[in-house]
Amino acid sequence: MATVGTFQPGRLRLARELESKSQADLSGPADVTPAAISQFESGDAKPSSDTLGLLARALDVPVEFLCLPMEETHEGFFRSLRKSSVAQRRRARSLAHLVHDLAVAPEGDSVLKPLSLPRLAVHTLDVDSPLVPQAARMVRSAWGLPRGPVPDVVAALEGHGVLVLRLPLDAAEVDAFSLPFPDRPVVVLSADKGDRGRSRFDAAHELGHLVMHGQSVWGVKEVETQAHKFAAEFLMPADDIRAELPARADWAQLFELKQRWHVSIAALLMRAKDLEVMSPSAYTTAMKGISARGWRRSEPIQLGVPEGPTITTHLLKVANANATWFPRALMPALERSICSYDMSPRSRG
Repeated sequence: MATVGTFQPGRLRLARELESKSQADLSGPADVTPAAISQFESGDAKPSSDTLGLLARALDVPVEFLCLPMEETHEGFFRSLRKSSVAQRRRARSLAHLVHDLAVAPEGDSVLKPLSLPRLAVHTLDVDSPLVPQAARMVRSAWGLPRGPVPDVVAALEGHGVLVLRLPLDAAEVDAFSLPFPDRPVVVLSADKGDRGRSRFDAAHELGHLVMHGQSVWGVKEVETQAHKFAAEFLMPADDIRAELPARADWAQLFELKQRWHVSIAALLMRAKDLEVMSPSAYTTAMKGISARGWRRSEPIQLGVPEGPTITTHLLKVANANATWFPRALMPALERSICSYDMSPRSRG
């Protein structure tokens, strides 16, 4: 990564959203109008060197940070827009952007595995397209995963060069999402997903976006459904699990399957319905049973702590020691987000 260059408009927006500040909030300390901040961020105007220093001081970042080249991508594959505010999503996206910065900087390049991410573009919005399960099977084959359950989804992502982190606790309202940077994609898992099975499904869901959708389409309900179906095939391949699934809500059998496949009971029931092992009416009855027992909020049979990133933990340590351009004030937030579920060795519960 370059040292000091010219002012980069996107960097100002990134630093401002990291602080959850509006353009009006920033205008006072920088001694300019909100309209001027807007022009700086759009690239229609360039701050003077004095104003650049005021902006950096107000945002608690080095001036160098505001002059670094910036890799752009779209707004991200956000699972849910209802329970989080725009400011929360933007700050979460900015944290993920910072992790990408760390990864492509010279300080981080030696820490990461080479990117090995198969791509199978799905250009249709048909949620039942055969390309979706085909994409999941392709990734499993390319990554050399064994038949049956995936041992560790996060380890598989990191082992093939995808960055993984968790949101800090103060952004827990933001669900899992991903940013499809071509050189280093980033998958962000939610800190409030204490359920290992559901967190694994989230990680597989975001992998589906990176494999099938990339930079081409986002923010559409159908692509979220496609990513969900990708995750189901990736975690529970039809050829491996079909014969194990029950035709009705046999809770004892479902508990055993949950422990074997490390997915939620709800995911197992949906898989049984989608593979036509369970009829729609039997599925509806089963889901009513889950609701009546309060299992939608918390299922029985704990699988242990969620899988957590380890490679990005080392990346942060290296950057903390060597990256002079990095905004030091953000280190605590990143340390919490990356390291909160760090496990060595990894636990299967």
